[in-house]
Amino acid sequence: MSIRLRNAIIQIFESSRRKLDFSNLGYLPRWLVLLFDIFTCVLAIYITKFVVSSISLLEIESLYLLPSEGIILGVNVFFFLLFRTYAGLLRHSTFIDALKLFIASSFTFGVLSITHLIYIYITSIKLFSLGKLFIYFTVSYSLLFLIRVFVKQIFQASYNILDGGKITKTLIYGSDSNAIAIAKALQYEIPQRFKIVGFITNNSKQKSKQIFGLPIIPKNRKISTLLRSRGAEALILSDNKLNQKHRLKIVDDCLEYNYKVFRAPLVSDIENEKTLIKQIQNIQIEDLLERDPIVLDNKLIAKDLYQKIIFITGAAGSIGSEIVRQISNYSPKKIILIDQAETPLYQIQSEILKNYPQIDYEFIISDVVNYEKLERLFNIYRPNIVYHAAAYKHVPLMECNPSEAILVNVLGSKNLVDISLKYDVDKFVMVSTDKAVNPSNVMGASKRIAEMYVQSLHFHTRQSPNFKTNFITTRFGNVLGSNGSVVPLFKKQIEEGGPLTITHPEIIRYFMTIPEACQLVLEAASMGKGGEIFIFNMGKAVKIVDLATKIIKLAGFVPYKDIDIEIIGLRPGEKLYEELLNDKTKTLPTYNQKIMIAQLDAEDYNRLNEEISILVDYAKQFNTHKMVTQMKVIVPEYRSLNSQYELLDDKNQKN
Repeated sequence: MSIRLRNAIIQIFESSRRKLDFSNLGYLPRWLVLLFDIFTCVLAIYITKFVVSSISLLEIESLYLLPSEGIILGVNVFFFLLFRTYAGLLRHSTFIDALKLFIASSFTFGVLSITHLIYIYITSIKLFSLGKLFIYFTVSYSLLFLIRVFVKQIFQASYNILDGGKITKTLIYGSDSNAIAIAKALQYEIPQRFKIVGFITNNSKQKSKQIFGLPIIPKNRKISTLLRSRGAEALILSDNKLNQKHRLKIVDDCLEYNYKVFRAPLVSDIENEKTLIKQIQNIQIEDLLERDPIVLDNKLIAKDLYQKIIFITGAAGSIGSEIVRQISNYSPKKIILIDQAETPLYQIQSEILKNYPQIDYEFIISDVVNYEKLERLFNIYRPNIVYHAAAYKHVPLMECNPSEAILVNVLGSKNLVDISLKYDVDKFVMVSTDKAVNPSNVMGASKRIAEMYVQSLHFHTRQSPNFKTNFITTRFGNVLGSNGSVVPLFKKQIEEGGPLTITHPEIIRYFMTIPEACQLVLEAASMGKGGEIFIFNMGKAVKIVDLATKIIKLAGFVPYKDIDIEIIGLRPGEKLYEELLNDKTKTLPTYNQKIMIAQLDAEDYNRLNEEISILVDYAKQFNTHKMVTQMKVIVPEYRSLNSQYELLDDKNQKN
């Protein structure tokens, strides 16, 4: 007996000791599958007897198994064990299982036929009837195969009924190997979500051809028309050669006629079929940004971060936490995460320690306003690079709490800048915002003052060879999915049944995803020599009402019918549109088309430092009018909009 056969028999007997769990419809022990196959073979023997007796017009030879029939059954079971035909789950039977059964049955027929011929040659006596043997082979294999198909269909139907989900008729955009793999994976999904009814292709030569018996449809009309003609309700985008422009066009066409759109990953990026199915998801609003993918200079970033001690403030926030994730891929020596929010810091701690166990981390609760605590941390860890992402950023809240905006955004930034200079940090990278350009609110003005201080200190210290720290500022617009941004708000409002609230029908914003923004921060920081304000190409500005309409459609609802959109009026300090540059600012290009350098004259450091000291004193006294007035002195272009501080603009103009 071969080792393989012995192990197979041992596995069967071991599995026979397990308790049969009828509550789990997806589980059948191997021994039970084998017994089921043996019973099927016995049934095939009796069917063979009946067929032979019907053909020869004779009565059935015997209602009992004859010795020769026992030999047939025994040899068949031997090959079941040898080829492990019992090992597969019936509900997941595939072509491989059918092939194993065919091979086992073929070997049974072949061995018995050869044995029969040898036996005749030696004894001149027939051991079997080759005709009956062939009929048995045909009947047994057919029964074994059809029963598996039947069981698979029953399980799939049962799961779909129990799950209560609707099966969506779907077309797949693409006909390459990626599309075929996705279609195959979806066929075996339980419970089934999609019924594939065809493939759309740009290749006219594939017209009239089929995949899995399904038509390949040439894209000679609008996608929505093709979907309607095939009775489909959804489209899966699996053609990864589509550029962003064509992808947007397809999605907009589908959404206009309320067809669902799903995106599929590259199969080469997926570890297994189960993961592949999970990654076939609805198109997200992030997928609809009218911008080409970002290409990074990873070598430059890696050189900048490798074996460095990195200090990140606001590390539990949307931007800070993503910077942590991305930096962790470049083998830093140590990362110190600073944040004043306990629960978010705990959450990022749990995630980072799980996903990047090889990196040395420190998680510290601290406020950037606390100079003594920051200096102690710098003295202990001696960081090489500082990423400053800590800030108060919500415009209406800061309009009502200007002292907090000044203390955190201005004084906190000043503390970090001064300490970084004192402890010879190689690079200080500040994360700023487009709201700092021609600010119309306290938050934007506070960030602009921080920008001014960072830049002025850099050029002030260039006069002395004793200072080496390079100070760099990065500026970008709204980030999709960040805490408090419009997209999570819209999604929450949809979950609550609406309406979606918009402050003004003409309001527009630039958007970027969190990973994109952080990628550009890392690259800008690596290319920066000091004193620059890097601005990012944010793509095309998005009208918020259009964004709301798309999000409603992506959620499967009809705007203004299922979910309403309500105009609530501009909030204090809010602009209709944001700017990355003011009218007088010129830009310089970099080797990355997504990153530009704003040419801004640096302020006189000594004067600015004095003005900021006055501002901070007012903030500590909670003297609202004086502190906002002082902000307008420091940032002359700061003009309040829809705010209680508009009167201060009139006062400054008179003065």
